[in-house]
Amino acid sequence: MISATPETRLRTRVFALVTILVSLAAMAWALHGVSWSDLWEEIGELDWRWIAVGALADVAAYVIQAWRWSLLLRPLGPVSTWSATRAIFVGLFANEVLPLRGGELIRCFLITRWSEIPISVTLASALIERIFDGLLLIAGLFFSFRYLQRFPLNHGQARALGLLTDGAIFLGVLIFVCAAVLAVAMYWREQALEVILDSRMFGWAHVFIEDLHRIGHSRYLYLSALVSAAHALMQIVPIYAVMQAYGLDEGSWKGAATLMILLRLGSVAPQAPGNVGLFQVLSTLGLTLFGVQQAMARRFTLILWGVVTLPLLIVGFVALVATGAKMGEIHRDARAEMRARQDELARPW
Repeated sequence: MISATPETRLRTRVFALVTILVSLAAMAWALHGVSWSDLWEEIGELDWRWIAVGALADVAAYVIQAWRWSLLLRPLGPVSTWSATRAIFVGLFANEVLPLRGGELIRCFLITRWSEIPISVTLASALIERIFDGLLLIAGLFFSFRYLQRFPLNHGQARALGLLTDGAIFLGVLIFVCAAVLAVAMYWREQALEVILDSRMFGWAHVFIEDLHRIGHSRYLYLSALVSAAHALMQIVPIYAVMQAYGLDEGSWKGAATLMILLRLGSVAPQAPGNVGLFQVLSTLGLTLFGVQQAMARRFTLILWGVVTLPLLIVGFVALVATGAKMGEIHRDARAEMRARQDELARPW
């Protein structure tokens, strides 16, 4: 089995350290000037019925994602929505406690452990999910930019919006490139295998493309694409619910949708555990674009972060306990499985 070299481990640690430091700097900016007495008073005045709606919708959004994932994997093996739900919530819990979104690898590894589907294919299915989400995100960005044109922007806000636009363009190009590569593997199996044979790739890739071909020719692929829309819409509900609970005058479905899209765009970047830092910065930026005073936006952002994070921590911890394993063990086993796959790269088929 191939083990990580000291240089690779050092680069990973440095990258993780830089990510955490940047996230902490962003968090410090978001907390600057926050009146904790005002925040505590506002928490006491929240409409907790709306908070309950937001927390339940937050959990429901990932149950819908689990349903979508089980549909994607159905042509390859029997993966129940329940199993996919457990894997996703363990992965979400890992994202809250581990840096660099290690939960994506963990949830794919758990499905591999509970089924006979190779981890390379479960990772590819997760990539297909991200492409679905990305395409919806790009479409939503056009809606968001049109919505934001209603509000007067100062020079700094206009510049920040320009940076977000540039990031969206880059993300869109990346999504379409990934979608094209996967489309070739799913729909043009013979041509893809011919390329592999000509470049002397390896046997695992042959199985990988065969499985992708089965996904691409299944009606469940298109059904999962439709479920992606429900998954995206459900993610708007927690934000709207917290806006109503807080009594935010600028709160509306359009505003909640725009804020959700900004947060989803920010989630693409590597972050510290718990999405600390960038979540608060983007939320504050989005709310100030709507005309919310910055001091109020910073306080609201902390409440929103708590409502969308704590339920996932609680449900994720319960799902982890149900697996009967510790997070450290699962993470080590997941990385070992990936190294085993890398070891196959050294053996031509």
